[in-house]
Amino acid sequence: MSDAPIHRTDAIVIGAGPVGLFSVFQLGMARLRCHVVDVLDVPGGQCAALYPEKPIYDIPACPEMLAGALVERLVEQARPFAPRFHLGQRAESLRRTEDDAAWRLTTSAGTVLEAPAVIIAAGAGAFGPNRPPLEGIEGYEGTSIFYMVARREAFRGQRVVIAGGGDSAVDWALSLADVAAQVMVVHRRAKFRAAPESVARLHALAEAGRIDLVTPYQLHALEGDGQRLEAVIVADLDGAMRRLEADTLLPFFGLANDLGPIAGWGLELHRHQIPVDPSTCATNLPGVYAVGDVATYPGKLKLILTGFSEAAMAAHAAYQSVYPGEALHFEHSTTTGVPRLTEAAS
Repeated sequence: MSDAPIHRTDAIVIGAGPVGLFSVFQLGMARLRCHVVDVLDVPGGQCAALYPEKPIYDIPACPEMLAGALVERLVEQARPFAPRFHLGQRAESLRRTEDDAAWRLTTSAGTVLEAPAVIIAAGAGAFGPNRPPLEGIEGYEGTSIFYMVARREAFRGQRVVIAGGGDSAVDWALSLADVAAQVMVVHRRAKFRAAPESVARLHALAEAGRIDLVTPYQLHALEGDGQRLEAVIVADLDGAMRRLEADTLLPFFGLANDLGPIAGWGLELHRHQIPVDPSTCATNLPGVYAVGDVATYPGKLKLILTGFSEAAMAAHAAYQSVYPGEALHFEHSTTTGVPRLTEAAS
């Protein structure tokens, strides 16, 4: 057993994306304290890491909201319950305590947490970019090559090459066309796999000379000093080369998702997701719940608002794991207000 101090609390939330953050709020409304573990260095999950400036349109009562702003408001909403965040740490092991009274979670940083209830809000699991197989690419990452756009203003006046044919590639090409000196979109086919309206706008900007469509081409090589990019070499299907002078390369080839250690915890799994009881979000392990994209059941819709609803159900069900046999008297927030918890955990 680790010599690290043990933090004891009511519930552990694995994942600090939007659904994980709302789980913190719902646990707090049930007067349950919690700790939160996330492999990223900041709360927000993919909303913070991949598209903080991308608008979201399906949050109730918010006709349009930037993903980053949604994260900020969720953090603010959870703040009265003083959650303890353990960021930049991966949840490694989960096992019952010796007295079988709680779950013990150990992180990659050696942090040890114990709680009767665990809510897994891990999205699609730990994620990372699918890197193109280009020689020397590692040296350019973080200086000239980026797999996400945190602030589009960072690319103002630059020559930007975007590689990919999906929604991310097309959406950022449309957005950066307003700030970059030049936007070049490299795709191996002339047809894009993005939303039809977005593809139509992409072609309209290309016809207006504001975006260069480099199709059908694929990334072939990088030119530069090993850190600062000077050009991207692309090749067509016949091997003919083309040199694109560029300051920045944005490869958008999707994410590699992996449940990681979660897959070895004894949870029932179905196609890298965790089946749950849709009325409580309970998994096959007692006291362990799953919400958001990682959870599955017949008819499941992968929407943030669905995850919010699941967070509420899981928090109420978790109360029984923390206080067996005690009924949680449900009252609307207009009656209770926001309860203040004195501390998040030991």
